Formats: sequence, structure tokens, C-alpha cells
Amino acid sequence: MTDDVAWTRREPACLVREGLLSAVFRPLIGLYGRRRVKGHEHLRGLEQPVVFVANHCSHVDTPLILRALPWAWRRRTAVAAAADYFYKKPVLAQAVSLAFNTAPVERTGPAVPESVSVLDRLLDERWSLIVFAEGTRSRDGNVGRLHSGAAVLAAQHDVPIVPVYVAGTHATMPVGSRWMSRGPDGRRRQLLVAFGPAIRAAHEDRRDVMEGVRMFFESEGATTTPDKNAARRRQATAAAVRA
Repeated sequence: MTDDVAWTRREPACLVREGLLSAVFRPLIGLYGRRRVKGHEHLRGLEQPVVFVANHCSHVDTPLILRALPWAWRRRTAVAAAADYFYKKPVLAQAVSLAFNTAPVERTGPAVPESVSVLDRLLDERWSLIVFAEGTRSRDGNVGRLHSGAAVLAAQHDVPIVPVYVAGTHATMPVGSRWMSRGPDGRRRQLLVAFGPAIRAAHEDRRDVMEGVRMFFESEGATTTPDKNAARRRQATAAAVRA
């Protein structure tokens, strides 16, 4: 099953989802991690929709980011989720869609127009999106190469990208773990969600847009994979402008 579970974006489902995020996931994560949120000022003055581009280390990332968003943003934000992981079984697809307002995206094989159109339709309906640009969870906590699909999507719809850096979730629940854990000393782990300044994707090279996202992650202390050709492209652009 790779079909979008659209009914989970109706008002009754939104209310159920808010209850799950606030009354279930927030206190559960709070048992294992101490959350800090920064960068809300970068959302002020922005109009929805935007494409939030985040790094990805853990299944904890999605509820953590959603809860870090102000209510006015959270209630109109969907999450791009791997169709081959979350949408293979109808029961799982229904559950994650209800809990996190996910939309299926194919990440293997050729691009599937139906999958892309789900995200296009959501942006057209003025839903913001959370996209994990690495395409999979990091195995070591470092930020891998960022795919440029989010920049293409944002440019096509003329909406800004807002980078979101998440830290601490790899230690709390890394790939392969069945549940969260505290630190070796028994204390709650430090969790960070940092929102960065908006990046305009229209009329920019998609790789340079994603390099801007990477540089924000790096400024927050992440170990990242630089785009080796970014400086060369910037020099060529500057030369073209001068000419």
C-alpha cells in the first residue's frame, strides 16, 4: 500500500493527532530527553506553506519536530514519509498517518508521479511539509548528503525552505533500537530542535539551496558532508553577474 491516507487531515483526525502529540508523545519523550527549542523568531512573518528540511537520526525526530512547532504551524504541517517503510501494511500506514500526518513518498527506484503529486497537492492546499532530505536515518548521528528534491519542490511552488536541525535523538533512539533510553548516568538526554532562517529556493540552483541548509546544520554543531562544488558554482554565478 502506498496510497495517501487523506482522511487523517480532516478536522476530527487533526484533533486526535494533537491529543496524541501532546498527551502521549510529549510526556513519553520527556521521560528520556530534556527538549530545547530555538529559532521560533525565524517563523514570524512567514506565511504558510513552507518546506521544513530536517536532518534525520531517529524515529523520535518526527514527534519532536511537530511538538516544537507553534500550534498554528503544527496543525497545517504534513510529514513526507518513506512509502516502502511506513506504507507497506495498511494498518501501519493508517496509524502513522493519523499520529503524524504523514504522506507517502517513494525513495527507491524511478520517481513515481502519484507520490510526487501528493506533496504537490498538499502545498497547493497550503499545507507545510517536513522533509528529511537525507532520505534515511543517519547510522552514526552525522548529517549525510542532502538530496535536492525538497529544493526542487519548494522552487516549483515558490515557497521558502526553513532548515530544522535536530540533535540528541541519535543517542536517545538510534537506528536498530526498539525504544528510547536515558544517558549512561541515568539522566535525561539533551534534545535540541533549532529552526533556521528561511531560504528562498526560486531562481536558485537547487544544490546551492541545499548547501545553505547544510551550512545551517553545521553552524548548529553538526558534522556534515559539504558540497565540494558549491564554491565553484558561487564563483561562476558571481562572474556571470559581473559580466
